[in-house]
Amino acid sequence: MPLELVHTDVCGPLTPVSNGQNQYFLSFIDDYSRKTWVYFLKRKSEVFSYFKEFKTLVEEQSGYHIKALRSDQGGEYTAGAF
Repeated sequence: MPLELVHTDVCGPLTPVSNGQNQYFLSFIDDYSRKTWVYFLKRKSEVFSYFKEFKTLVEEQSGYHIKALRSDQGGEYTAGAF
């Protein structure tokens, strides 16, 4: 079923930074469909706010709910609000 398992990771810092001063990207991949979403970040501390945005978007569009989120357990996923 869609969204039963979503994989996520952050890549960066990338050089050179983008015109928008973004130096990281955040990816979400639905294990079932392999559909991929990418967000560009200025700081790793933005990960949780983009996750909330992603969660709202995909759950409203699909009618399914995210059941599990798999990450590499990096600090951006283990600290704070997550």
